[in-house]
Amino acid sequence: QVQLVESGGGLVQPGGSLRLSCAVSGSIVSIANMAWYRQLPGNARDLITLTTSTGDTKYADSVKGRFTISRDNAKNTMYLQMNSLKPEDTAVYYCKAYVRTNRDRENYSEYWGQGTQVTVSS
Repeated sequence: QVQLVESGGGLVQPGGSLRLSCAVSGSIVSIANMAWYRQLPGNARDLITLTTSTGDTKYADSVKGRFTISRDNAKNTMYLQMNSLKPEDTAVYYCKAYVRTNRDRENYSEYWGQGTQVTVSS
């Protein structure tokens, strides 16, 4: 019914940049908060940044000043610009969105993308 599709991951050298995208599709009425998480093998998913429907943003200390979250509400797409990448940024990155659909116009439900691998290595 609702799909989140991430793209833009890959291998990059330390100090390099990548831009992730998260496109939301389906029977969408509206999207509230959207967020990026990352996960290392054997670890829980950590919230690194989020954006509200009005464009307010928050960042984890580990990425503040290097990563920028943005969204294009007309395209139902969220982005993560990652600059000055470090080896410790290596992880699988997931997007999450709270979506109101035509099936349930009263409530927002949580949806996740499938994840995209980011590897920072020389």
